Amino acid sequence: MIDVEQARQLYQDNDTAHGFDHVRRVWRLALRIGASEGADAEIVSAAALLHDAGRARQEETGLCHARLGAQIARKVLEGHPPDRVEAVAQAIEQHRFRSSNPPSSIEARVLFDADKLDAMGASGVARAYALAGARRQRLWARVEPGYAERAPEQGHADLGADGHTPVHEYLFKLVKLRDRMLTETGRGMAQERHEFMAQFFAQLEQEVEGPI
Repeated sequence: MIDVEQARQLYQDNDTAHGFDHVRRVWRLALRIGASEGADAEIVSAAALLHDAGRARQEETGLCHARLGAQIARKVLEGHPPDRVEAVAQAIEQHRFRSSNPPSSIEARVLFDADKLDAMGASGVARAYALAGARRQRLWARVEPGYAERAPEQGHADLGADGHTPVHEYLFKLVKLRDRMLTETGRGMAQERHEFMAQFFAQLEQEVEGPI
């Protein structure tokens, strides 16, 4: 339906954490998970390659990137069987961590897990700090009690002088991803990445706050 090089052209304006390097990693993960879970490889491939195509336009349009990505997918894949195009668009529309529309097909669940896996482990930490650098955030800050339990719609509001940091992102979102996996394969792959993040942030806190 779409190949890697065709998809690459859609990501020229995305930020580092959501650029084509991220998309290609998600694509590879999705194909691996999909093969283990019996998903339609063509649907999974197209959905993974197009899943963040709306990222660069979400502020301009006021729409979430998942909905924009689904719209772009329908346009890019025009001419393919409508039911297959819609299966791709649906998977993209349902891949967000905070989506109120949970993945409803095996292909959508595969994409959801692949995208979340790239937000975990070494790649997840690297992406968190790439965004933090672009936004001039601090390397580390203490996180107020109860922050991790905030409702998703509260986001990062009212963080005080220290503002949002990758530590906040870890406690609010990344540490929860392992338990949000929707496929058996994804759950198995998430464990090692979860453990790496926990060790990394524990080590970081020790180096920043440890004894002199």
